[in-house]
Amino acid sequence: YRDLHTFELQAPTRLIEWASGKRVCVAGYGQSDGNEILQLILPPTLLTKETQGLCPERDFKVECGGFSERPVYSLKYVPDTSLLVTSGPPDSSLQIWQVSAEDSDVIKSVSTLATENGTGQSWTKIATISARAPWVLHGSRLDRVLITEIESRKNVYTAASRGSEELSGLAFLDCNTLLLCCATGQLCLADIRQPQRLVEAMSVPSASCSEQWCMGTRHGAYSLEPSSQPVARLSSRGLLTLTDLRKTSEFLALTKARVPSPGSAAEFLCVSWAPALEGYLAISGFDGTVHVYDTQSWDSSGREAEPVFIHKGHAFGGADCSGDPPLVTVHTWHLQKPRTLLSAANDGSLHVWDWVQPCGKC
Repeated sequence: YRDLHTFELQAPTRLIEWASGKRVCVAGYGQSDGNEILQLILPPTLLTKETQGLCPERDFKVECGGFSERPVYSLKYVPDTSLLVTSGPPDSSLQIWQVSAEDSDVIKSVSTLATENGTGQSWTKIATISARAPWVLHGSRLDRVLITEIESRKNVYTAASRGSEELSGLAFLDCNTLLLCCATGQLCLADIRQPQRLVEAMSVPSASCSEQWCMGTRHGAYSLEPSSQPVARLSSRGLLTLTDLRKTSEFLALTKARVPSPGSAAEFLCVSWAPALEGYLAISGFDGTVHVYDTQSWDSSGREAEPVFIHKGHAFGGADCSGDPPLVTVHTWHLQKPRTLLSAANDGSLHVWDWVQPCGKC
């Protein structure tokens, strides 16, 4: 490591959302009515250009916070606003939050967006954009994907689909183009200018009904050419695929990650592209580690890939009440610092770390 900082949260978190290059927001997913939503300022030493050694003290700063009456399974900032959108069980409704002004340290709930047939549905996956107005893209199943204007609460788009597969993720590629990923691994492209047209991308290499998939797109991809970056998909068996949305008839790459056998926690699968380091991605959700890969040498052979770095810090935490070792629930890359990542685990630990480039790649 070039740098490693740790912070202990009051409850486990399954999400980390950037507010800026200096601030992140985290939230608890416990079943109680006291799930914290916190905005944290990163350790000041991490933001300097000087090389730092190990620094495990609690030098994050809590800037503001609030409490959610329900578990928070997804959280997104609305760009260019002071609003947050969250979702979580027991239904598919969305909660809107106001991040406090400088003279207050409270994140307060301001409204709830109810969804049709929300009761009994799985929690809603969300993405946000402010290209035209503050919009939230949301849905739990393929046949019920909507874009809602947050301020007016009007639905401005409904995706067309005959399938009802469960969604594992969705994203804005630009202000007109959406990408949806089903838990089965199926990718679907949608254009809000053509609401009756939904295009399915290439299927995944496995048809196992028990296998679950997630996807990763470049952070802030809507600021780039929508098809200029490949989409990564990760399965609960550790399969990784890269797909070019301009040519979905074939895989750019197909490989196998070096991960343990899948367990019952496939819900924490996470794959993400480095926004400031070309061709690098990270995966987590299998155990207490985060693996970093250089994809530039990958092909479609399906052979095992060698990680360039493995973060094992969470694995050394204490076991939970059931005796199981910690499990990484989420990770994310820093928006500007190429090799800096944040990760969280179900023991409440939050790490921010900067890994050193291998000598052979210098």
